[in-house]
Amino acid sequence: MTMLDDRQTAAPWPTAYPQGYAVVDVETTGLARDDRIVSAAVYRLDAQGNVEDHWYTLVNPERDPGPVWIHGLTSDVLEGAPLFPEVAAQLSERLADRVLVAHNAAFDWSMIAREYARASAVAPVEQRLCTIALSKELRLPLPNHKLESLAAHFGVVQQRAHHALDDARVLAEAFRPSLHAAALGGVRLPLLECRPLTEWSDSPVTPRIGYQASHGQNSWRASRKLPACPYPNPGRYEKEKPLMQGMRVAFSGDTSIDRELLEDRAVEAGLHVASGVSRLTSLLVTNDPDAATSKTVKAKSFGTPILEESAFTHLLRDVAPAPSSE
Repeated sequence: MTMLDDRQTAAPWPTAYPQGYAVVDVETTGLARDDRIVSAAVYRLDAQGNVEDHWYTLVNPERDPGPVWIHGLTSDVLEGAPLFPEVAAQLSERLADRVLVAHNAAFDWSMIAREYARASAVAPVEQRLCTIALSKELRLPLPNHKLESLAAHFGVVQQRAHHALDDARVLAEAFRPSLHAAALGGVRLPLLECRPLTEWSDSPVTPRIGYQASHGQNSWRASRKLPACPYPNPGRYEKEKPLMQGMRVAFSGDTSIDRELLEDRAVEAGLHVASGVSRLTSLLVTNDPDAATSKTVKAKSFGTPILEESAFTHLLRDVAPAPSSE
């Protein structure tokens, strides 16, 4: 485990910080609505980030395992693995009363919530914390926001990238000094609410190649209220420049990544997700800029920049921090 200096360990601990964490990593068959978990790992940490125990399981996805070249789990390996409903209780025991911590937490939470919904259950998670968002709050000098870069910053050695247990271990070791740095600097933790899925449709879904149904169609989540953005709006997006925390972004039309997952990623990067387009909108994300939707029409009338989804998700990898108020 990464060592901390005496000044960090001796610092008063914020009473408002959570009392326990579940550092999670899942490997999956893909990113879409019907993709499944193939392995999951959890490191339970106490209030100050010390490891209490860890857990790992394979999961039979009941379908093709997807990118074997990434996670290394073939159909033969997964054939005898338990189904998700068979491990849900064990996972619940490790998530209960803790903040879920993950690297790109919107994705891990989304996949976990979907699996619980399929099992007609609810994950016992109320809040999540994304270590990408935390590294931005801490203004860590990282070349990018990959897990390997965060690990290298804290001197954590990764042994098996894209193996759920090792990725969770690496993240747990990198999260502890991040947590202590936040406590020492009086930094707020970027906690977000986890809303469980309250419905699931087992009816066949046949989306266009590369696309999923747009928001509001084939609904499988309850409507939700996104958290308020803590950063001021820095203005419109400028071409060839990075996105900046506080920018107001709206989405229109079909997206290849599930819309709510895409919105969650934007929120965790520090962006303000707006339901409509106004003169204050920093940019509109759409894969069909020529469509005569109300949002694209307004964006063009206001001169609001328009980006395709692929360009937006690329920019999401490295969102610039909001200007310091000091």
